[in-house]
Amino acid sequence: MYIGFDHHKNFSYVTVMDEKGQVLKQQKIVNDKSTLSQFMDQLKDEKVYLALEAGRDRYWVYDLLEKKEAKVSLAHPKKTKAIASARIKTDRIDSTILAHLLRTNLLPASYIPNKKVREILRAHIYLVKLRTSIKNRIHSILAKNGIFPTFTDLFGKKGMKFLTTLRLPFPFDDCLKSHLIILNILEEER
Repeated sequence: MYIGFDHHKNFSYVTVMDEKGQVLKQQKIVNDKSTLSQFMDQLKDEKVYLALEAGRDRYWVYDLLEKKEAKVSLAHPKKTKAIASARIKTDRIDSTILAHLLRTNLLPASYIPNKKVREILRAHIYLVKLRTSIKNRIHSILAKNGIFPTFTDLFGKKGMKFLTTLRLPFPFDDCLKSHLIILNILEEER
């Protein structure tokens, strides 16, 4: 069985097809552990290959499907152009295309690290984004005060010395100090 799993926040649309490309079943299912388990239990006697559309909450779905002994591939969102460039986009069409791409071994898959590595990576990515946000905010504070440093790296040694000795009018001075404290904490977490 080849399954295309068009995943959304509250529901998924599923297309089940055989090795010849014959659609056997299509349905919309609610995204909860019980419903997904029941759906997979219906297929327990079959060898199941499943293409899961990448989404922000895909990991719990991936883990559940994998526990049900499905061979799960995560469709790479940017490389799955057949879906992105379709003239008519429906969940039914998207799930069918995912199943066909998987069946024909043309599905561009994303790498999925194991659960422990995945959580470490997600935490690291979040902290990097937060650090970038804080740095952008510091640049904004300086720009609002007409200060445009010429340092190659504003957050290198010379730049940080400049930032820590800089005095700005209220409330910018307090904001800058707070952001530098947060930035320092985030740098330690690297």
